[in-house]
Amino acid sequence: MNLNSHVPRWHELQSAARAARENAWAPYSHYQVGAAVLTSDGRIVVGCNVENASYGLTICAERVAVAAAVAQGCSGFAAICISLTGIPVPCGACRQFLIEFNKGMLILLDDVNRAHDTPPELVSLDELLPRAFRLL
Repeated sequence: MNLNSHVPRWHELQSAARAARENAWAPYSHYQVGAAVLTSDGRIVVGCNVENASYGLTICAERVAVAAAVAQGCSGFAAICISLTGIPVPCGACRQFLIEFNKGMLILLDDVNRAHDTPPELVSLDELLPRAFRLL
């Protein structure tokens, strides 16, 4: 899948996700994650992970970004960039959360150890979560 043709604003998403990562609240794991979601109307909304001493209450960057976008009136999403160190991939809970909005959402997987102008890996959400749980 060609990144430039599928997500022409990938560099904006990558920059926004990397910047959001700097705001992560990760006092326990020290594992900072940033996310930037591209809404169907062209806005970019960011989120970062927010840890809690009660680990189950920790919120992933992807869910923070989408929840912030929903709070701003968005309900359609074209793509999301996830920036972190190492092998970037959304957790299972985030995959299920994202599928609620667009099973074909494009996911940009950005390892911040790579140069800023290095394109992230591009996959579709339905590739990451085939046969997702759906009520509708």
